[in-house]
Amino acid sequence: MPESPVTLSSGLPETVLPPPSPEAGARLEAALAEPPERRRDAVAAVVATFPAYLDAWARLGELARDDVEAYACYRVGYHRGLDALRQAGWRGSGYVRWAREPNRGFLRSVEGLRQSAAAIGEAGEEERCSQFLRQLDPDWRGLPA
Repeated sequence: MPESPVTLSSGLPETVLPPPSPEAGARLEAALAEPPERRRDAVAAVVATFPAYLDAWARLGELARDDVEAYACYRVGYHRGLDALRQAGWRGSGYVRWAREPNRGFLRSVEGLRQSAAAIGEAGEEERCSQFLRQLDPDWRGLPA
């Protein structure tokens, strides 16, 4: 009998999430262009209209009023991202790379969750997110400046 490698997962070697609808992308871009005093509310309106839009959740986390609100927004983006990855064929292993534009909202949410977990003293969550990011994208060096 020929030898074959052991595969513990039937998942894809790399998963790329589907892009957001053009309308969602345009609405988020417009919301992010609002003056600072209106930006958070504008992004929140995008999230309310497109609750599965991962980058909108991540951007709302960036605009949060405090660390707890940021943590909550990023956690929603993270969990919705896991759902989206599973729908795209991901089975718990395989790459989800930053180089693929549609993956960025999810990765931004995981990184934001890592940072906000650190800010509220949730060291275990911070470490899990850090490890998960390196597993998803071995080239991960944090969000670009």
